[in-house]
Amino acid sequence: MTGEPGRVRFRPTFWATVAVVPALILLLGLGGWQVQRMQWKQDLIADMRARMDGPAIELPGPGAAWKTVRFRRVELTGEFLHDRALHRLAQTHRGARGFDLITPMRLSDGRTVLVDRGWLPIRMREDGGVPERVRVDGPVTIEGIVRRGGWPGASWLRPANDPAGNEWLWMDLPRMAQQAGLSDPVTHLYVESVAPAASGRFPIAERPRVTLPQNHLGYAITWFGLAAGLLAIYVIFHCRREPSGEPQT
Repeated sequence: MTGEPGRVRFRPTFWATVAVVPALILLLGLGGWQVQRMQWKQDLIADMRARMDGPAIELPGPGAAWKTVRFRRVELTGEFLHDRALHRLAQTHRGARGFDLITPMRLSDGRTVLVDRGWLPIRMREDGGVPERVRVDGPVTIEGIVRRGGWPGASWLRPANDPAGNEWLWMDLPRMAQQAGLSDPVTHLYVESVAPAASGRFPIAERPRVTLPQNHLGYAITWFGLAAGLLAIYVIFHCRREPSGEPQT
């Protein structure tokens, strides 16, 4: 009769260990980094929501750092310049096509800021102006959320605006202020109105949504999973069953 099965021993080889250990450290480091990024993103979202839900403040002056005003709720007092309104196209509301009405507001301190008053259906688009039914004449006080202009993606992916046709696909604030002929314009931010319209009234202003990509948990699981798989392969590769002692008769 043959002898009993031998014991399994783990005998790592030099070169395999040299190759695997740095790779394992890298994968674990990437997983840990994604966990840190996830926590940072959660804190950032919580801070943004707190700013949006906090009490309204006056719009800070031009010297204020962007980080101190982003997503802050502000109160504006001034007059809308309806004859200089701009149209941000390719906007939808509950699946319906439309555009956002961007109207300059001349503040009581003389500055002019662009205000996204909300969504209108595409049928209400009028070249160079604002439908009479959505005009608000005279001094008015509104609340809104401070937003940054620009294009979030790579420049080569940026669609072209058509200033002459009053067709804007992204918030190019300096160019928009120039096209509207504004004096003393605020061009490093704009304000997204949060004033709700009455039932059935336009424009429709909705609470801005915090839409930051939050895929870090999936990435962390992927990196940690790859590390676990690499370690398992390394261990299995170096496990050898040694022959037992003398065979039994």
